[in-house]
Parts: sequence; structure tokens; C-alpha cells
Amino acid sequence: MDTYVQVYTGDGKGKTTAAIGLAIRAIGAGKKVLFLQFMKSKVYSEHEILPTLPNLTLETVGKPFFIIQEGVKSKEELARWGDEVVVFPVGKPPADYVALIAKGMERAKEATASGEYDVVVLDEYVMALFFGLVSREESEALLAHRSPKTELIFTGRGAPDWLIDAADLVTSMEEVKHYYTKGVLARAGIEN
Repeated sequence: MDTYVQVYTGDGKGKTTAAIGLAIRAIGAGKKVLFLQFMKSKVYSEHEILPTLPNLTLETVGKPFFIIQEGVKSKEELARWGDEVVVFPVGKPPADYVALIAKGMERAKEATASGEYDVVVLDEYVMALFFGLVSREESEALLAHRSPKTELIFTGRGAPDWLIDAADLVTSMEEVKHYYTKGVLARAGIEN
């Protein structure tokens, strides 16, 4: 069976949700899946069910807060996040976060190269790339050393052109309308 590189990107909701659906479909077909979440800790609703599924390994590389570069979000948007987000100066992400993501990157390299998994999902990897927590060079090496037996899925908004060009399938989630503009926060089981 051929394997491909997929990217789920865009500003709309549904990138992680699509990857979870793909992972469930894969294990339903008897495939072995690694779902490696960058920039997330085990605080989302999927963490209650995914670890119970056969042939699916869920790992997280993050802290119980999100990081964001100065200037990416407005003051109003940041106020809605409250203490769930840490803002850092451009090009200077928190050192402890960089070290944590580096460990995740090592795990991603090992998992994609080994052929142990039929599907490897690197959830929010594109955001780690966007914030400079992983480099283009590391990412290209990851792609170059991918086992031909492993389907590789990247998620996160802001996929760069070079990653889009390297992928075989790219889906961009477009936000047309979202209730968060009316002040609705993330809801358990829907966004969280």
C-alpha cells in the first residue's frame, strides 16, 4: 500500500478533529497509530478516550498553557484566553518550552523513520514550526527519513508553502463563521 504525507491547516476549526477521525478509521482497519500532540498537555476531551483504543498511542508534548508570539493575536483575543496563554517576544520562545518540543521532535523522528507505526499524526506540529520551536531543516529531515510504510499527518494553522509543496494531500479549514466571535469559549467535547 502506498503511503502519503497529509497536511490539515487553515484558520477554521477541525484540523485536530479531522486527524482524530483519520486515526480512528486507521485503527478500525487494523493499523497501528501514533498520535503525537505538540504544544498540548492532556487537558482535552480526546485524552479521555484515545488512550483506551487498541493500536493507538497518544503522547503529548506541551504544558497546561499555550504559547503565542507577540503580535499574532489582538489584546481582545488574548484577554479571552486569560492565563491559558503565555506571550513571548518574536524569536524568543520560552527555553523550557523549546527543550520540551525538542524531545517531541526526537520522538517524531524515531516514530516516522522506524516503520513501527502505519500512521503518525503530528498534531499542532505546524504551530510549533510557525513559532520557531522546530525548524524547516529538521522538518525536511523528518520527511526525508520517513519510512515508506508510514502515513504522516501534520496539523496546525499557517502551514508554510514548502510544507504544502512537500505534502501529497492538503486540506485548508476555512473559517466562514464561528460563535467565539460572540464570546463563546471552548466547550468540552466540541472544541476542548
